[in-house]
Amino acid sequence: MPANTDRYESAVARYFEAWNAVDHETLAKAVAAAWAPDGTYTDPLTDVGGHEQIAAVIAAAHEQFPGFVFYPTAVVDAHHDTARFSWELVNEADGSAPVAGFDVITLDEKGRIRSVFGFLDRVPAGA
Repeated sequence: MPANTDRYESAVARYFEAWNAVDHETLAKAVAAAWAPDGTYTDPLTDVGGHEQIAAVIAAAHEQFPGFVFYPTAVVDAHHDTARFSWELVNEADGSAPVAGFDVITLDEKGRIRSVFGFLDRVPAGA
């Protein structure tokens, strides 16, 4: 990893803050802090751009999995303007983690997310 790992770790921390924001106002602020204005989010289930659409995807995940929190499961691996990291969606009540995956992000010159490419390694049946 390059010497300036703080840039990547900070971007990923803001990313998780956005994914774990539950009320509309906090979510909107967290998405704006994490993503560039023209940032994108793509995974097997969606392909969206802009803060409003990204916030809607996150809100939909909270509706589908109430009481769950996203947690990183490994260190951030990064170079140039690109980072990758793995995560789990954990049920706060019983510790189960029915969803897991890894994401690849690219950053702009200000350290905000330009794009996210998400991959799902584990999903529950019917999700």
